[in-house]
Formats: sequence, C-alpha cells, structure tokens
Amino acid sequence: MKTEIDNIDFEMHSLDATYSNESQVKHQWYSNIKYLVVGILFGIVFVKSEVVSWFRIQEMFRFQSFHMYGVIGSAVIVGALSVWLIKRYKIKTISGDPITFSTKKFNKGQIYGGLIFGVGWGITGACPGPLFAQIGMGAFVVIVVLLSAIAGTWVYGKYRDSLPH
Repeated sequence: MKTEIDNIDFEMHSLDATYSNESQVKHQWYSNIKYLVVGILFGIVFVKSEVVSWFRIQEMFRFQSFHMYGVIGSAVIVGALSVWLIKRYKIKTISGDPITFSTKKFNKGQIYGGLIFGVGWGITGACPGPLFAQIGMGAFVVIVVLLSAIAGTWVYGKYRDSLPH
C-alpha cells in the first residue's frame, strides 16, 4: 500500500524527469543533425590540437610534455568560468529551463574509478571522449578500445546496484 509520502516522491521524480531530462522529449530525427555537426567540428578540433594523439597522451603520462596539461588546464578554467557565469547571471537553457547544479556526495569508489580510468587511458592512449575522432582519423585499432568501453559500461550497469557507492 502506497503512502502519501511515496506519492509525493513519485510525483517529484516524475516532475524532475519531465523538466530536466531532454531525452523524454520526442523530436523528429533531423533535429539531431545539429549534434552531428557539432560533434564533427569538435572531432576536427581534437585532431588538429593533437589531443587524440596516442603519442601526446603517452608524453603526458610520462611527464615529458606540457601540451596535454595545458589543454586540460584550459578546459578546467573555461568550465569553471562557465559555471560561475551560469550561476551569477542565472542563465537558462535554449528551451528556457533553469540550469541547476546539485551537490554530489564523495565516496571512495570515485578514487578507485578514477585510478582504473587513468590506467586504462595510459595503457591505451585513448580517452572515451575522442575515441570516435581517433577512429575517424584512421586509428582503427581504437575500435577495440571502443568495444571495451562499451563492455565496461554494460558490466557497470549490470552490477551497479551491488557495488559499494
């Protein structure tokens, strides 16, 4: 038997899903072309800036070059500035919805996950972000890394509830 509290929780969850998850909104297939174009442009920037270069990634993990640290540091600064501007001026999404930031609780699993992520990145020379750009520039061996990332995501999804969070 559901209590009034359960109904309120369900209603709040439904409200959050309706307003904060754009995937719930159904669009025509061609409305996604803008994302394809931005993704292609982003991939070109990745390739031209050499952040998808296996050599550059190995240089970073061997502390032989500042190149990747400069790129990552610049991204952190731009991201922090963007969040500050969004909060300061209460910037809304394109559809007019407010942008909200929620605090996240720290747990030790984030350290383990970060270490696993970093080791995988160092061994393969491939971060999940630019995998498609690496494949697009002809590094077809990265398809193995892509399939491994998909498999890892599936395994995590399958066992997420039994993992310590």
